[in-house]
Amino acid sequence: MAAEADGPLRRVLVPTLLPEKCYDQIFIQWDLLHVPCLKILLSKVLGLGIVAGSLLVKLPQVFKILGAQSAEGLSLQSVILELVALTGTMVYSITNNFPFSSWGEALFLMLQTVTICFLVLHFRGQTVKGVAFLVCYAVVLLLLLLPLTPPAAVTLLQASNVPAVVVGRLLQAATNYRNGHTGQLSAITVFLLFGGSLARIFTSVQETGDPLMAGTFVVSSLCNGLIAAQLLYYWNAGATHKKEKEQ
Repeated sequence: MAAEADGPLRRVLVPTLLPEKCYDQIFIQWDLLHVPCLKILLSKVLGLGIVAGSLLVKLPQVFKILGAQSAEGLSLQSVILELVALTGTMVYSITNNFPFSSWGEALFLMLQTVTICFLVLHFRGQTVKGVAFLVCYAVVLLLLLLPLTPPAAVTLLQASNVPAVVVGRLLQAATNYRNGHTGQLSAITVFLLFGGSLARIFTSVQETGDPLMAGTFVVSSLCNGLIAAQLLYYWNAGATHKKEKEQ
């Protein structure tokens, strides 16, 4: 009976969550405290959880912009630089055949960030520019994913993530400071991004062993933490600003 039950369980867990040797170690030899295998399991579960969560991370931001019919307080340059960083991570990971659980959220966050870029332009009265931006981005992304693109160019794009993330977040932080409030920034989105980037430090080390990927998420966590701190600091100021606009 145990052998029969083992079949379906093995198909579910291997190789999605565990390699074959770890499955045998934990479920055949019942070594439930095998640390290296537990690290792999934790990393995979965290990674897939982040990927699943990324489907919803920026939707609160999108809905907040649509609900207010305004993108006030959002720095377009910051959003574009974030898009550059997400694109770099996605293209670099695909090129290096990293497991989807280690980078999948970049794909979903990229789609949502592109949407936010368009909405910012649209609510600034620049809808034509927004459509042109979407077309240009799609063309660039296609070119980057083609096998003809030199690997060195893809690595350079990933390396540019750190300055892109830092400059982008500092631009948003400067916009918040200048306005004295965080405008239409979604607290849910900001805090989810902060938590996700922290978790990604562990999963990128565990699943890819790539210092460039891990370093990017360390910097991203620090920068997302800055924006999260500003949201808390300006929380009451944001409510006051909203009341003033309604009067």
